[in-house]
Amino acid sequence: MLSKSAARRFFILGTFLFSAIFLALTVDTVRQIPERTNEDQLSASVVRGKVIWEDNNCMGCHTIMGEGAYYAPELTKVIERRGAAWIKVFMKDTQAMYPGRRKMVQYDFTDEQLDDVIAFLAWVGKMDLNGFPKKPYLQQSEPETGEATVSSATQALPSPEVFSQLCLACHKLGGKGGNVGPALDTIGQRMNHQELAVWLKDPNAVKPGTAMPNLGLSPDKIEELAGFLSQQK
Repeated sequence: MLSKSAARRFFILGTFLFSAIFLALTVDTVRQIPERTNEDQLSASVVRGKVIWEDNNCMGCHTIMGEGAYYAPELTKVIERRGAAWIKVFMKDTQAMYPGRRKMVQYDFTDEQLDDVIAFLAWVGKMDLNGFPKKPYLQQSEPETGEATVSSATQALPSPEVFSQLCLACHKLGGKGGNVGPALDTIGQRMNHQELAVWLKDPNAVKPGTAMPNLGLSPDKIEELAGFLSQQK
């Protein structure tokens, strides 16, 4: 059994020891912050986007870096998951892409404000957060005869910019893209150019309740995209 003087020395030495360890870990953490947060990429646009984020209380619905509300999607890696172009189209008219389903407030940001918000989200998404958040598992059905094959002629077709910016966020083509919607390798066998154009103009009008959002594309973009997709056979 320890004497009073020994217990006192044990307490004092233990306090100093663990205080020193705590301070050392704190200093090491602070030292790593600039590199782990890409402080050198903290542009004026990113700062303006952060101000917009705070002024509009985005964390009242969304989480970012694990903090915030859980009513709306987590946005730490949203740029990686969706892409800047998709986010900009969605935020311009939140109801147009998901009519009657999305509850996000329509903020009517200017193009410059949207670019600033996207710059902020892109900066956050590049932080080293030790693997947070974990990438979601997105289930998809496997083709009955293995991976879909794409002809060399189809692979050689140049894809429109809108396809790379928006469609690949949810769909795969040639094994590349998202897992949310069906693969588009043989879409040209199932739908012709005109059918694709009608579908892209307003998916919900063709198939009420579809998960495919209205992208709000211009007639020229619709024709360009329909022409490209109709050749995927």
